[in-house]
Amino acid sequence: MGLFSLTQEIAIDLGTANTVIIHNDKIVVDQPSIVALDTRSEKVVAIGEKAHQMQGKTNSHIRTVRPLRDGVIADFDAAEKMIRGLIKMIPNKNHLFSPSLRMVVGIPSGSTEVEMRAVRDSSEHAGGRDVYMIYEPMAAALGIGLDVEAPEGNMVVDIGGGTTEIAVISLGGIVTDKSIRIAGDEFTSDIMDYMNRQHNIKVGETTAENIKKSVGSALTDLGEEGPEDYVVRGPNRITALPMEVPVSYQEIAHCLEKSIAKIEAAILAALEETPPELYADLVNKGIYLAGGGALLKGLAKRLTDKIQIQFHVADDPLRAVARGTGIALKNVDKFQFLLR
Repeated sequence: MGLFSLTQEIAIDLGTANTVIIHNDKIVVDQPSIVALDTRSEKVVAIGEKAHQMQGKTNSHIRTVRPLRDGVIADFDAAEKMIRGLIKMIPNKNHLFSPSLRMVVGIPSGSTEVEMRAVRDSSEHAGGRDVYMIYEPMAAALGIGLDVEAPEGNMVVDIGGGTTEIAVISLGGIVTDKSIRIAGDEFTSDIMDYMNRQHNIKVGETTAENIKKSVGSALTDLGEEGPEDYVVRGPNRITALPMEVPVSYQEIAHCLEKSIAKIEAAILAALEETPPELYADLVNKGIYLAGGGALLKGLAKRLTDKIQIQFHVADDPLRAVARGTGIALKNVDKFQFLLR
């Protein structure tokens, strides 16, 4: 019995946009959270990057599904198929046996009991024997390298694909938190609407994502750090003739203004509820930004100027939650804040 272990330990950052799996302290899977299904049989055609490449290009026999919306599972069946498929991508030296899995999965801090049960059930159906959950801002704090169990305040703003998670953490628990459904997906939607309305050009989700990554900005003046215009090609909304439109970061900053203002308001609301002693810690140490939204150009400067507390962008912010989930996996017996 002791010759090999049939239990595999994995940590999953189950994100609206991307899913990251950590095994043996290494990132072994980093794929878009999307699955392509055959509409006739509902069988899986592709998962992750291959399915992402099909998005917006499918025929009537294939549909692409993003099982998570706003940070939570919206399509239970597709989520289970996606998780199972992504787990199969983990390099497994022992092909004779399918190992039982001990899993730690990141979830939004605003998750309801029903949403948490959906994550647990999907994970168990995908092979999870022991399933633990961790709130994403707590995971982000661990991934950034903060001492979450110390008697001092740490604040994390994790701007993911579906939700922005804001939390003040002290003594291994979340003291105040806000979870709002304004994040990367909303930015993408804002850009699609703007291009449609302002330039009369139709753009899909993938093109809007590319605009966001290339010229997405929280400030209209980035000085010399401002990126060059991004050229968008697509059909005119009225004539259907091809168009080429250069888009500047200043335009996108105006386009994202309302969504970023809502994130600012949520941060201020969380700070209002923070006890004075912890607030003083935040002023001294600053606030940490994680998630893909942290990469928005000029965001840390804008928040610092508005809130007058220093904002720091975490190292490799896209993977902060995944790293923290991996740390939690190694400490399941020690960390009291993990959920069953």
